[in-house]
Amino acid sequence: MYFGMFDPTIIVLIPAILFAMYAQSKVRHAYRKYLQVPARRGITGRQAARMILDSNGLRHVPIEMVAGSLTDHYDPGKDVMRLSSDVYNGTSIASVSIAAHESGHAIQDGTAYGFLKFRNAIAPVVNVVSTASWPLLLVGLIIIWQGNVTTGNMIFNLGIIFFLAVVLFHTVTLPVEVNASRRAIKQLAALNIIDEAEMKGAKKVLSAAAMTYVAALATAVANLIRILLLRRRD
Repeated sequence: MYFGMFDPTIIVLIPAILFAMYAQSKVRHAYRKYLQVPARRGITGRQAARMILDSNGLRHVPIEMVAGSLTDHYDPGKDVMRLSSDVYNGTSIASVSIAAHESGHAIQDGTAYGFLKFRNAIAPVVNVVSTASWPLLLVGLIIIWQGNVTTGNMIFNLGIIFFLAVVLFHTVTLPVEVNASRRAIKQLAALNIIDEAEMKGAKKVLSAAAMTYVAALATAVANLIRILLLRRRD
């Protein structure tokens, strides 16, 4: 019996890991490329976000600057948008595109978008069970190896149930992110933040970002398959 890096079931993870690496490379490349391409109107990411929020009845949502790169996010719990300095102050296609994407999340929250509401509802539980799932799986395997199959399987099965919640979270996250990007493109065009010629770059930035969420789901599913293979073998 093998486990960890020597367990042959780890082969299941290799395609997902490679895809995740590709997705991360793709988003970094698109971000860096279009961060250097100024939008013709010269609107900053903060200004773009403010325009979108205000035009959608979200004047109460503040926009703050946060440290780091690609740390941009909308916090539904505090109803605040946070943009990295490059996005907040930047006038590039990447800056306004990312700001528009986060504004898309704020619009989702303001319109009670179903997938976002569900993701926010399960997030606290998933944070707990995702931390507990792997220790439960490992403890279950150890107990099985020691000969107590019934107890070991019970603990291992609990770990599987916990990990299923992680897969569910990634599954729900994907449509949330795709929908936010679609809203972003629509708002960028409707408010004339970027012109038609610049739209191609915006779509590349947002599609590359969406690919990272596809990769996260693929990795979670691959891990679940590996776990089920271990369960079946034991």
